[in-house]
Amino acid sequence: MAVYVKLPGGFYISTPVGRYNPDWAIAFYEGRVKHIYFVAETKGSMDSMELRLVEESKIHCAREHFKAISKEHVVYDVVDSYQSLLEKVMH
Repeated sequence: MAVYVKLPGGFYISTPVGRYNPDWAIAFYEGRVKHIYFVAETKGSMDSMELRLVEESKIHCAREHFKAISKEHVVYDVVDSYQSLLEKVMH
């Protein structure tokens, strides 16, 4: 892993249901040249039924935001542990 940082409150994405602030930004080395950038939202549960509707809407908007601005070079996902983060990044 190259960098693992908690995103500051000033970093946010405007969504139709309010401002959304993802939890973490991570950059991994891939070989010696390329970085894999990953923005993560951490949750205690991966069950979407336990997420409030507004929070679920913000997460959906964040997925679309990062897909649109990065041409899939920045990955955004929801994880519940460091292990699940590594599994998503390594696939």
